[in-house]
Amino acid sequence: MKLLAVLLLAALPLYCSAGAGCQLLEDAISKAINPEVTLEEYKVALQEFLHSDADRNAAEQFKQCFLNQSNETLDNVRLMMKSIYDSTYCRAF
Repeated sequence: MKLLAVLLLAALPLYCSAGAGCQLLEDAISKAINPEVTLEEYKVALQEFLHSDADRNAAEQFKQCFLNQSNETLDNVRLMMKSIYDSTYCRAF
């Protein structure tokens, strides 16, 4: 599960431009990282993109991965996302 999260987050520089370049993607990531957003709230927020049981299962596992983390780890993920968005690669687009 951690590998899935790392792979998804590592792919973000490809989509960034003053942030992720896609507000929907940024919102999905923010909601995934936010421990105050429940699993059900997360699925409701993404429901227009969850067309199959496999989609719903992947979203549940992704969110649950972050719910299982400490606040320190979540802060580090937020810092990593900010670093990606502020990187030379993102500002170049």
